[in-house]
Amino acid sequence: MRSISRIAGVSINTVTKLLVDAGNACAAYHDKNVVGVKSQRVQCDEIWSFCYSKAKNTSDEKKLEGAGDVWTWTGIDADTKLMISYVVGNRDADSALQFMNDLKERLATRVQLTTDGHGPYLKAVDGAFGIDVDYAMLVKLYGESVEGQVRYSPAQCVGAKKTKIVGNPAPCCISTSFVERQNLNMRMGMRRFTRLTNAFSKKLENHFYALALYFMFYNFVRIHKTLKVTPAMVAGIETKLWEMADLVKITDDYLTGKSN
Repeated sequence: MRSISRIAGVSINTVTKLLVDAGNACAAYHDKNVVGVKSQRVQCDEIWSFCYSKAKNTSDEKKLEGAGDVWTWTGIDADTKLMISYVVGNRDADSALQFMNDLKERLATRVQLTTDGHGPYLKAVDGAFGIDVDYAMLVKLYGESVEGQVRYSPAQCVGAKKTKIVGNPAPCCISTSFVERQNLNMRMGMRRFTRLTNAFSKKLENHFYALALYFMFYNFVRIHKTLKVTPAMVAGIETKLWEMADLVKITDDYLTGKSN
C-alpha cells in the first residue's frame, strides 16, 4: 500500500480509504449476486495467514482486537472455478459452521462436496446440509520429513485416503486439487499472504477488504487460462467480461447508494 501511495503520489490514508470502500463494495456485490449457483462439485479448504503478528507473538489483548493467526475458508466450484463462498475467521468449529451455512445458502443444487480431514468440517457440514449432500473427506498421507527441511516444507505425500461421509459421492470426483491450487493463487496474488514478508495485514478488517477485492477480481475480471473466460461467465452469473473500470463503478455505486 505504501508503494501504491508513492507511485500515485497520494497519502497512505487515501489508499487505505480506497481499500475499505472497494472492499465493502465487492463484499456487498458478492453477497447479492453470487447466489443460486448451479454447481455439481464443490471443493473446500482453509488457508493460513496472520494479522499484526503471529499468534505466538501476540498478546491476549491484541488477540481480542483480531491480531494473530487468521484463516480464510474457501469453497470453489470444481467445474466453473467460481469462488462461491469465503469466510475469514479462526480454524475452529464456529468458523466452519459459518462457512458451510454461507456455502449452502449460495447453492441451488445438491452437490458433491470434498474437504480435507479437518475435524470441524464433520459437524459443520451436517449442521448446514444435513443429508442433502454427497460428502467425502480426502486425507493426504505423508512420509517422514526430509532432514533439514522443516519450514514450509511438508513431508512427501505418499498417498491419499478417501472417506465417504454422507450420501453417495463418486470416488473419481473426491478431490481438493482445484481449491488447493486456488490457495496458491491467493499466496501469489496477494502480498498479504506471502510468507516471510513484512506486507502482512495490520488490521483484520483490512485483511477482509483485500480478500473481497481479490475474489471479485478473480470471479469477474481475470480470464481463467483454461476456461478462456471468467468463472462468473461460465457459471452463468455474468454474461460479459469485466474490466477494472467495472470494479470502480460498483465501488462508486456502493458509495452513492445506487447499488441498493
